[in-house]
This record gives sequence, structure tokens and C-alpha cells, in this order.
Amino acid sequence: MAKTLIEIKQGLEGHVGKRLRLKANGGRRKTIERSGVLAETYPSVFIVELDQDENAFERVSYSYADVLTETVELSFLDGKSAAIAMEQ
Repeated sequence: MAKTLIEIKQGLEGHVGKRLRLKANGGRRKTIERSGVLAETYPSVFIVELDQDENAFERVSYSYADVLTETVELSFLDGKSAAIAMEQ
């Protein structure tokens, strides 16, 4: 796992436009799993456009600190649908 927010941001910038699956802590022992495309990165947050057939809303945003604290786990999918862990 990346050790700083800057390393996480730089790692995600290289994956813009790629499919991913994310697991987010929903609180009270609830885990949310979603899939979509990494749409954009900003100085403090990144945006994921979700698959519309599975989700009620179009986009979600998370901070790089969420990845650092492991509140959000990202797995990028290659052309063969194999998971690539977000580790550098």
C-alpha cells in the first residue's frame, strides 16, 4: 500500500479511465461494494462513475485519505477482468 497521500494520488492518476471495483466501509459493520470507472482526480478527491445497472446514483467521490486509512479499497480490472490491487 502507498504510504503518503501524494503517492496514492499519483498512482490513481495513472489509472484514470480504467474500470475498478471498490469496497467502502458503510459504517455499522456494513461494507459497500461498487464497480465503475475512475473518472477524474482532483487535488483532494477522486471521482468514480458507477455502473448504472447496479447503482442508484451516477458518481461517488472519495478522498485520498480514505484509501490511506483503508476505509476504501480499490481493485483495478484489466482486460481479462483480473483484479489488480492498488499497491505500489
